[in-house]
Amino acid sequence: MKLELRGITKRFGSLVANDHIDLVVQPGEIHALLGENGAGKSTLMNVLYGLYQADEGDILLDDVVQHFRGPGDAMVAGIGMVHQHFMLIPVFTVAENVMLGHESTNALGALNLAKARELVREVAERFGFHIDPDAVVGDLPVGVQQRVEIIKALARDAKVLVFDEPTAVLTPQETDELMGIMRQLRDDGTSIVFITHKLREVREVADRITVIRLGTVVGEASPTATNAELASLMVGRAVELTVQKNAPTIGDGGLHVEGLRVLTPGGSIVVDDVSFDVRPGEVLAVAGVQGNGQTELVEAIVGLADRVDGSIRLDGEELVGKSVRGILDSGVGFVPEDRNEDGLVGAFSVAENLILDRSSDAAFVRGGTIRRRVLDAFARERIAEYDIRTQGPQAAAGTLSGGNQQKVVIAREMSRELRLLVAAQPTRGVDVGSIEFIHKRIIETRDAGVPVIVVSTELDEVTAIADRIAVMYRGSIVGIVPADTPRDRLGLMMAGEPQPEVTA
Repeated sequence: MKLELRGITKRFGSLVANDHIDLVVQPGEIHALLGENGAGKSTLMNVLYGLYQADEGDILLDDVVQHFRGPGDAMVAGIGMVHQHFMLIPVFTVAENVMLGHESTNALGALNLAKARELVREVAERFGFHIDPDAVVGDLPVGVQQRVEIIKALARDAKVLVFDEPTAVLTPQETDELMGIMRQLRDDGTSIVFITHKLREVREVADRITVIRLGTVVGEASPTATNAELASLMVGRAVELTVQKNAPTIGDGGLHVEGLRVLTPGGSIVVDDVSFDVRPGEVLAVAGVQGNGQTELVEAIVGLADRVDGSIRLDGEELVGKSVRGILDSGVGFVPEDRNEDGLVGAFSVAENLILDRSSDAAFVRGGTIRRRVLDAFARERIAEYDIRTQGPQAAAGTLSGGNQQKVVIAREMSRELRLLVAAQPTRGVDVGSIEFIHKRIIETRDAGVPVIVVSTELDEVTAIADRIAVMYRGSIVGIVPADTPRDRLGLMMAGEPQPEVTA
């Protein structure tokens, strides 16, 4: 089925998320929609899927204009969508999830689960998925859950299939398997729209590439284009994609974590007997599929976790039992994984956000009153130094782009004397130009003799900036290996296969 979007425009108040976008996807083609988070890719696909109504423009299938009032109309027309965050009910079986919303009944009015099971088997056999229709979805690995999403779409006879950032929660091996599935679907005649911001993946699987920047199509590219060419299209300027760093100069002391356990309020163990060291002058990257204890590990280090056993010592000083304020005042810089939830106050000015964790510092506060001139001068210096694109120090942080909001957080945490930097998902949701800048600052911090922990689900980022890599799986570290460890080996570790620890 041929898909065509003509002049699609979608506005949210004064924000133009999609600006007269044209796109053609031919039958049996993998068409990649490439752009950074916030570029408008997912908004465009939500218009296609009927979740949003376009303000202008038309959707055509095989040259016939469509009018979708909701996802149900889109599905009937032959459009399926595999969402980044799976739309599955964990306590339901595979068959129950597949039939959800399209239930059929037998002569007695009972749900016809036998028909759903047969449909799952038929689609699974066609693509070699090997999925038990009676398996409970919540018990399945993430990669298999994604296949259930694909079966749901194909069971409803989807001729156009949209994959929205489908590799965000997959190991490298699962990503390779998904690429194979996409090729198989293409060869079977399915038209595929592949939404991503990962250059390696788009070059590997796409037949054609359309690049979106700030809600506008800025060009088309061939899969033979280099990463640098694609990044330049995405950002609008040349980007250095390789992290420049020298061999680390290791110092004494640093962070020593031993026998760390973190429990949820309900008593479940989410970090289980974790031990490692991070020495001054090195970056230890913590890798793994999201949800394997990385968040809770970071929370324990910075004092946000309530139920913590074990020891976390920084230059011999015990951090377990200290308050968050006490830990930050000990010289720990913290870049949280969700800047909007934990890193910024959107209604506060850029200047105020730059001293959120220094609000009692005598340099900025005297007699309980903020020294506005001092703060303004400090903020202007940081804005220039960290290339924060803003109208000025008094602009509300919430009005900045995602990349510039992240720069505010980075500037705040790196503009004071540090004994440890903990950066969780430091480049999540930012463009490749901001990624280049943030990586450079992290390496500068490491070269200043500060121990650095970077937690990231992006394997390319992990291997680029790390000196050593610790891989977490189900709350435990399965191994600590050098940064030049092959991707396939790291993928096995992310799936839970232990590897020998490297202490050198």
